[in-house]
Amino acid sequence: MSRLPNPRLTGLGVGLFCLVLMLALGSLVSLLFGSSLTVYGVLFLPVCVLTAAWVRRADLVTAVIIVPIAFALGLLPVADGGGGGTGDRLMGLFTALATEAGWLYGGTLVTGVIVTVRKVRQMRRRVARNRMAG
Repeated sequence: MSRLPNPRLTGLGVGLFCLVLMLALGSLVSLLFGSSLTVYGVLFLPVCVLTAAWVRRADLVTAVIIVPIAFALGLLPVADGGGGGTGDRLMGLFTALATEAGWLYGGTLVTGVIVTVRKVRQMRRRVARNRMAG
């Protein structure tokens, strides 16, 4: 039976993974789904899970920090810029961030829960190991 991959990325590695993947997904959603913010939000959730699962133990807090940043970066190709000027692009980005805050909060919450569970398990293992040694 084959095992699933279980990479452990550093804080920088998981940051790059999440940022690049969300930017790629945002571009893909823009091309294939006509800039559907709902599709983008749905695709954001598995990225959050993978980010939280693949970060190494020493860098757990990085996952919770990078996820909202990656969400905003990935919105750049998806957000409707209207006329195409810088002001229109920024207004589209802020509007998308406001209207899709549920996806952003949900993904960040999922990441936070996974990271917290991993941290608690790590602390329990450390306490058990100290009891065995002491």
